[in-house]
Amino acid sequence: GQKVVQLETAIGAAISLFEGSCGVNVPRSRFLPVKACSDLMLIQSNLYTMKSGTLQVNPKRMFASVPVVKLGPEFKKVAGYMDRFKSIPDIVELDHLTVSGDVFFGANVVLKGTVIIVANPGSKIMIPDSAVLENKVITGNLHILDH
Repeated sequence: GQKVVQLETAIGAAISLFEGSCGVNVPRSRFLPVKACSDLMLIQSNLYTMKSGTLQVNPKRMFASVPVVKLGPEFKKVAGYMDRFKSIPDIVELDHLTVSGDVFFGANVVLKGTVIIVANPGSKIMIPDSAVLENKVITGNLHILDH
Protein backbone atom coordinates (compact mmCIF):
# COMPACT_ATOMS: atom_id res chain seq x y z
CA GLY A 1 0.00 0.00 0.00
CA GLN A 2 0.78 3.66 -0.07
CA LYS A 3 2.38 5.53 2.79
CA VAL A 4 -0.13 7.60 4.74
CA VAL A 5 0.67 10.37 7.19
CA GLN A 6 -2.05 11.78 9.42
CA LEU A 7 -1.82 15.55 9.80
CA GLU A 8 -3.57 17.72 12.33
CA THR A 9 -5.54 20.69 11.01
CA ALA A 10 -2.78 23.27 11.56
CA ILE A 11 -0.14 21.31 9.67
CA GLY A 12 -2.74 20.19 7.14
CA ALA A 13 -2.89 23.80 5.93
CA ALA A 14 0.72 23.43 4.74
CA ILE A 15 -0.10 20.48 2.47
CA SER A 16 0.34 22.63 -0.65
CA LEU A 17 4.07 22.78 0.13
CA PHE A 18 4.43 19.04 -0.48
CA GLU A 19 4.64 18.26 -4.19
CA GLY A 20 2.17 15.62 -5.36
CA SER A 21 0.35 15.47 -2.03
CA CYS A 22 -3.39 15.35 -1.55
CA GLY A 23 -5.79 15.38 1.35
CA VAL A 24 -8.43 12.85 2.29
CA ASN A 25 -11.38 13.76 4.49
CA VAL A 26 -12.06 10.83 6.80
CA PRO A 27 -15.38 10.87 8.66
CA ARG A 28 -15.32 10.66 12.46
CA SER A 29 -16.99 7.25 12.26
CA ARG A 30 -13.79 5.82 10.71
CA PHE A 31 -11.39 6.85 13.47
CA LEU A 32 -11.18 8.27 16.95
CA PRO A 33 -8.14 10.32 17.92
CA VAL A 34 -6.05 8.96 20.77
CA LYS A 35 -4.14 11.78 22.41
CA ALA A 36 -4.16 10.56 26.01
CA CYS A 37 -4.48 7.26 27.85
CA SER A 38 -8.08 8.16 28.72
CA ASP A 39 -8.80 8.13 24.96
CA LEU A 40 -6.93 4.83 24.66
CA MET A 41 -9.09 3.32 27.40
CA LEU A 42 -12.26 4.26 25.50
CA ILE A 43 -10.95 2.70 22.27
CA GLN A 44 -9.76 -0.50 24.00
CA SER A 45 -13.01 -0.94 25.91
CA ASN A 46 -16.25 -2.57 24.86
CA LEU A 47 -17.75 0.89 24.23
CA TYR A 48 -17.02 0.57 20.50
CA THR A 49 -17.29 -2.20 17.97
CA MET A 50 -15.86 -2.33 14.46
CA LYS A 51 -18.29 -3.14 11.67
CA SER A 52 -17.23 -3.03 8.01
CA GLY A 53 -14.31 -0.74 8.86
CA THR A 54 -16.49 1.69 10.79
CA LEU A 55 -16.36 2.32 14.53
CA GLN A 56 -19.81 2.06 16.06
CA VAL A 57 -20.97 2.68 19.59
CA ASN A 58 -21.89 -0.60 21.24
CA PRO A 59 -25.65 -1.07 20.68
CA LYS A 60 -26.00 -2.00 24.39
CA ARG A 61 -25.05 1.58 25.37
CA MET A 62 -28.12 3.53 26.52
CA PHE A 63 -26.46 6.97 26.51
CA ALA A 64 -25.91 9.00 23.35
CA SER A 65 -22.67 10.54 24.64
CA VAL A 66 -19.28 8.97 25.30
CA PRO A 67 -18.35 8.67 29.00
CA VAL A 68 -16.08 11.25 30.55
CA VAL A 69 -12.84 9.53 31.61
CA LYS A 70 -10.27 11.41 33.70
CA LEU A 71 -7.15 9.46 34.61
CA GLY A 72 -4.53 10.85 36.96
CA PRO A 73 -0.82 11.34 36.20
CA GLU A 74 -0.06 7.73 37.19
CA PHE A 75 -1.87 6.72 33.98
CA LYS A 76 -0.25 9.33 31.72
CA LYS A 77 2.40 7.15 30.07
CA VAL A 78 1.22 4.10 28.15
CA ALA A 79 3.48 1.69 30.08
CA GLY A 80 2.11 2.90 33.44
CA TYR A 81 -1.43 2.80 32.09
CA MET A 82 -1.06 -0.78 30.80
CA ASP A 83 0.44 -1.97 34.11
CA ARG A 84 -2.65 -0.76 36.00
CA PHE A 85 -5.23 -2.89 34.14
CA LYS A 86 -5.39 -6.71 34.07
CA SER A 87 -8.07 -6.08 31.46
CA ILE A 88 -9.92 -2.96 30.35
CA PRO A 89 -13.16 -2.61 32.32
CA ASP A 90 -16.63 -2.98 30.83
CA ILE A 91 -17.79 0.64 30.47
CA VAL A 92 -20.93 0.32 28.33
CA GLU A 93 -23.04 1.74 31.19
CA LEU A 94 -20.44 4.25 32.45
CA ASP A 95 -21.24 7.96 32.51
CA HIS A 96 -18.16 9.38 34.29
CA LEU A 97 -14.90 7.93 35.62
CA THR A 98 -12.25 9.76 37.63
CA VAL A 99 -9.18 7.86 38.84
CA SER A 100 -6.34 9.43 40.79
CA GLY A 101 -3.41 7.97 42.69
CA ASP A 102 -1.94 4.48 42.87
CA VAL A 103 -4.94 2.51 41.54
CA PHE A 104 -4.97 -0.92 39.89
CA PHE A 105 -7.87 -2.72 38.18
CA GLY A 106 -8.37 -6.49 38.21
CA ALA A 107 -9.76 -8.50 35.30
CA ASN A 108 -13.41 -8.32 34.22
CA VAL A 109 -14.24 -5.18 36.21
CA VAL A 110 -17.54 -3.46 35.35
CA LEU A 111 -17.98 0.31 35.81
CA LYS A 112 -21.46 1.89 35.71
CA GLY A 113 -22.83 5.37 36.29
CA THR A 114 -20.37 7.71 37.99
CA VAL A 115 -17.29 6.10 39.54
CA ILE A 116 -14.63 8.09 41.38
CA ILE A 117 -11.54 6.35 42.74
CA VAL A 118 -8.93 8.35 44.64
CA ALA A 119 -6.02 6.67 46.42
CA ASN A 120 -4.53 8.68 49.26
CA PRO A 121 -0.86 9.66 48.84
CA GLY A 122 1.28 6.68 49.83
CA SER A 123 -1.73 4.34 49.63
CA LYS A 124 -2.84 1.86 46.99
CA ILE A 125 -6.30 0.86 45.78
CA MET A 126 -6.67 -2.50 44.06
CA ILE A 127 -10.04 -3.10 42.43
CA PRO A 128 -10.52 -6.90 42.56
CA ASP A 129 -11.27 -9.18 39.62
CA SER A 130 -14.95 -9.20 38.56
CA ALA A 131 -15.85 -6.20 40.74
CA VAL A 132 -18.94 -4.22 39.72
CA LEU A 133 -18.78 -0.56 40.70
CA GLU A 134 -21.94 1.47 40.13
CA ASN A 135 -22.22 5.09 41.31
CA LYS A 136 -19.39 4.62 43.82
CA VAL A 137 -16.76 6.86 45.38
CA ILE A 138 -13.74 4.92 46.64
CA THR A 139 -11.04 6.74 48.58
CA GLY A 140 -8.15 5.87 50.81
CA ASN A 141 -6.53 2.44 50.77
CA LEU A 142 -8.17 -0.79 49.57
CA HIS A 143 -6.81 -4.32 49.20
CA ILE A 144 -9.16 -7.28 48.84
CA LEU A 145 -7.33 -10.60 48.82
CA ASP A 146 -8.52 -14.16 48.28
CA HIS A 147 -7.51 -16.65 50.98
